[in-house]
Amino acid sequence: MRYVSTRGQAPVLDFEAAMLTGLARDGGLYLPERIPQMAPAEIAALAGLPYEEAALRVMRPYIGDAFSDAEFEAIIARAYAGFNHVARAPLVQLGPNHHLLELFHGPTLAFKDFAMQLIGQLFEAALSRSGTRVCIVGATSGDTGSAAIEAFRGLDMVDVFILYPQGRVSEVQRRQMTTPSEANVHAIAVEGHFDDCQARVKDMFNDFAFRDAVNLAGVNSINWARVLAQVVYYFTSAAALGAPHREVSFTVPTGNFGDVFAGYIAKRMGLPVSRLVVATNQNDILHRCLTSGEYRPDGVAPSISPSMDIQVSSNFERALFEAYGRDGRAVAQLMDELKSGGFSVSQGALQALREAFDSGRCDEDETRAAIRRTWDTTGELLCPHGAVGVHVAETHLVPEVPMITLATAHPAKFPAAVEEASGQHPPLPSHMADLYDRKERVTEAANDLGVIQQIIRERIGQ
Repeated sequence: MRYVSTRGQAPVLDFEAAMLTGLARDGGLYLPERIPQMAPAEIAALAGLPYEEAALRVMRPYIGDAFSDAEFEAIIARAYAGFNHVARAPLVQLGPNHHLLELFHGPTLAFKDFAMQLIGQLFEAALSRSGTRVCIVGATSGDTGSAAIEAFRGLDMVDVFILYPQGRVSEVQRRQMTTPSEANVHAIAVEGHFDDCQARVKDMFNDFAFRDAVNLAGVNSINWARVLAQVVYYFTSAAALGAPHREVSFTVPTGNFGDVFAGYIAKRMGLPVSRLVVATNQNDILHRCLTSGEYRPDGVAPSISPSMDIQVSSNFERALFEAYGRDGRAVAQLMDELKSGGFSVSQGALQALREAFDSGRCDEDETRAAIRRTWDTTGELLCPHGAVGVHVAETHLVPEVPMITLATAHPAKFPAAVEEASGQHPPLPSHMADLYDRKERVTEAANDLGVIQQIIRERIGQ
C-alpha cells in the first residue's frame, strides 16, 4: 500500500513512512493510493467480534508489510487494553431508529483515544526497531492534546509538545495536558485560538531546516494513521445494527473534519452508509461551505463545545482532494487561496461533496436544550459536542434508516456546561478522581513561531 499527498508534489511513501512523516513536504496530507474494499460477507462477519479483532480486519489492508500480522495484532491489543468498557465503543439507543455511539471510554475520555492509543503503539514499535528518536508537535482544541500526552508519555523514543489555546479549553482538558509528570511531554499554552496553534504546527513542518534538525513528527489528524483508526468504529457500529444487509446513517460533531472523513473512508470501503451528516456548532464554516460552496473563515466565536471552535478544518483538504478527482494541483491552488481569505468550490466538486455529506448547525441554546432533553427522556448525559450531534441528527432522521450519532467526549470533561444545561454534575471516573489535586506543569508562549521553536529546541537539548 502506497500513500500520496493531496497536493501531488511530495514523495509517494509506504504506510510506516507516511505515519512517521505526518504532514507531506509539499504541505499536503497523505491518503492511500487506492481504497481497499470489504466484501459484504466480510462486513457481516464483523458482527459480534471483539473490537480488537474487528480493528485488525478493517485496518490490515492499509498497513502493507510495515508490521507482520502478529506484530499488528499485539499493537492493537496494547492500544485498547486501557479502555474501561468491554465493547470499547458501545451503542446506546436514544429513540426510535436513533442510537448514540459512546466513544469516550478510553483513558482520556474522548474519541481521540481510539486513534492516539493506537498511533502511540505504532510509533513506539517502529522507532524502537529503527533506533530513531522523534519530536512530536501537535495542536489541540482540547481532546487531541490530552490523548497524545497519555499515549506517548514515558515512551523512550519520543518527545511530545502540545500547543493549546490559552483559556479556550475546559479545565478538565487543560489539567489532563498539564498534570502528567513525565519529562518527555510538554504542554504549551499559546496566546490565541486553535487555528493559531494549528497554523504554527504547520509552519514548523514547512520550515524544513527546523523539521529535519529536531526530527519532527505529527500526530494531529493530519496523520493518516489517526484517520484510519477511526474508520473501525463505523464498521463495528453499523454491523451491530445489521450492516451490510441494511443501510445506516451517521451524524458526526466535527470541527477539523477528521472523524467524519473516517466515515467517508468506511463508505468507500463498502460499508452501506446512507448519509454522513456533518454537525457543526456556531463556528459553522463546514456547514456554510457545504451549503453555499464558499469556504471563507470569519473568526472563531468561543462556545461551550470548544473542541469544535475551528475555522480552518485541516481534514477538509482530504475531502476536497477526492471531490476534485484527486487533482493535487487544484487542491494546492485552493489552499493558496485560503491563505488570502478563502476559496470557492467548483460546481462539480461541490456536487461531489453534497453527494457524500449532509450538514447542519447547532447554536448554544440548541446545544443546552439537547443536553437537557436527552437527559430527561433517556437518562443519557451528553457532553456539549455530543449534544450538537444529537440536535443535528434529529433533523435528519428517516424512518427506514437507523441513525448513529457519535458521542465524542465524556460529559465530565465539560462539567460546568453540562450542569448548567441539565442540573446534573457529571463526576470524573475513578481513575481520574484526583485530577484537580495534581500539580500542573505548563509553559505559556506568544503566538510566535520563533518563540515556540526556541522552547522546543531548549527542551530537547539543542
